Amino acid sequence: MENSTHFKVFRLAAYGDIGQLKYFYFTLLTVIYFVIILANALVIGVICIERSLHEPMYLFQCALFVNQLYGSTGLLPALMFYLLSDTHDISLFYCYLQIYVLHTYALTELCNLAVMSYDRYMSICYPLQYNNIMTPKTICGLILLPQVYSFFINSIIISLSLRLQFCGNVLVTIDRVYCDNYSVVKLACSNTMLNNIWGLVVTALSFSCTIFPIIYSYVRILQICLKSSKETKQKAFNTSMPHIASLLLLWLFIFNYTRMVNIRQLFCDD
Repeated sequence: MENSTHFKVFRLAAYGDIGQLKYFYFTLLTVIYFVIILANALVIGVICIERSLHEPMYLFQCALFVNQLYGSTGLLPALMFYLLSDTHDISLFYCYLQIYVLHTYALTELCNLAVMSYDRYMSICYPLQYNNIMTPKTICGLILLPQVYSFFINSIIISLSLRLQFCGNVLVTIDRVYCDNYSVVKLACSNTMLNNIWGLVVTALSFSCTIFPIIYSYVRILQICLKSSKETKQKAFNTSMPHIASLLLLWLFIFNYTRMVNIRQLFCDD
């Protein structure tokens, strides 16, 4: 049997030695982070101050922008720090904290986009009933539900990961520039079957509860638009474009992430 140990440090090995380029990447990330903070904070402030924007569509977008502040703060400052650091070691606590923040951000983002697609569906397909359906209580529930769901689901994921043991040295290497749950779980020498099953269940549940409603909503919107006047088509296009743009960006992120994952490793232990 392999020796296992409870350790306190991961090493993020993907940084490597990039020499003076680290200052360029640090500056680039600083600018990106500043733009994200400034742009999202500005839009959130405008939505909060301007009473004419206190409509469901803009309130859901506001929730999306708040979540983007949360996610970017969970990732970019850490990347900036480790770019300039001589060592790329990350404590067990902070690694799991980063996993929790990034995973809750991604799942909340996906759920928020599903909520926004439902809002556009109700607005365009049922305009006369829209105000009766989208009451303040309903809006509040639709804003809070993605956050509660995401935080609950990922709390279980972290709880399952915390019980894992790792073999060999006290220092365990992750071949990434940040911590993610998949990279940590595949390094464990203890049984990860429960983690793998729960991960597949969460993935299937989350995608079926978000992607399918989004697709259905926009198929129905497209059907309505094809039968409607030019003005109705233009209105539907204008109100849906911000949501579609956010959706495409998230799907691009998911595609780039899953492309690096070997699916076969989900079903076997190292």
